[in-house]
Amino acid sequence: MRPVIGITCYVEPARFTVWEMDTALLPYMYVEQVAAAGGQPVILPPAGEPAELVTRLDGLIVAGGGDIDPGRYDEPAHDRVGYIRKFRDEAEFALMSAALETGLPFLGICRGLQVLNVTLGGSLHQHLPDVTGHEGHSPAPGTFGHLPVRAEPGTRLAKVLGQDPLDVPHYHHQAVNRLGTGLTVSARAEDGTIEAIELDTHPFALAVQWHPEAGTDPALFHALTTAATHPTP
Repeated sequence: MRPVIGITCYVEPARFTVWEMDTALLPYMYVEQVAAAGGQPVILPPAGEPAELVTRLDGLIVAGGGDIDPGRYDEPAHDRVGYIRKFRDEAEFALMSAALETGLPFLGICRGLQVLNVTLGGSLHQHLPDVTGHEGHSPAPGTFGHLPVRAEPGTRLAKVLGQDPLDVPHYHHQAVNRLGTGLTVSARAEDGTIEAIELDTHPFALAVQWHPEAGTDPALFHALTTAATHPTP
C-alpha cells in the first residue's frame, strides 16, 4: 500500500466554477509530486485537531503559505508581514510538535521550514530584502525566483540532492534568523540565506525554504515516501 502523506493547506477566498467563497485549497503540484513519488496524498485543513492524526499518517508535509505571527518568536510585526492566519498557525504548530514527538517523517516546504524553526525556538528575518539587499527570492507576485542553493557536506539533504549547486524555484520574503534548538543548516543560497534545515535527532525531518513541488527534481518527495514506507525503528 502507498504510504499516507498528509499535506497541510491554505484556507483563503477562492473562485471556482460558479462559486466564490472561503476554501481549503492547495496547489495541485504538491499532490502530483507525492503521488508520483509513490505516496497517497491526503490534504489536512487547519480545522478540528489535525495533530491527533499523526499516528494515522506515514509522513507529513507542512506546505507553503502566509507569514507566521511574529508574536510566536516574541517580535513586533514588520510592516511587510502579511497573510497571517492565526488559526493556521495554531493547527500547524500543534501538528509539528506532535510529528516531532512521535518521529513522524516530515518535509517542510517554505512556510513549513519556518514552522519547524519557530517550533524549536528559532526566529525569522521578517523581510529578507532588508538583509540581502535584493528581491531575488521573491521577485514579483506570483512569480518564482530562480537562485542556486548548495547543500552542506555531510548533511542528510546532501545525501538526497548532492552537493552541486542547484537552481531551484524560490518564493519567500522571510527566512531563518536565529536557528532553532537542535537544528542543522543543510543548505544556503549564494547570498548566505539559510535555505534548508534538518533535525539530526529525528528519523527524517528535512525542511527547505524553496519550492520543490514547482521544480523538476522529485528527489525530496521520493526521500519522504521512502522514509514513510520504511520508518527508522
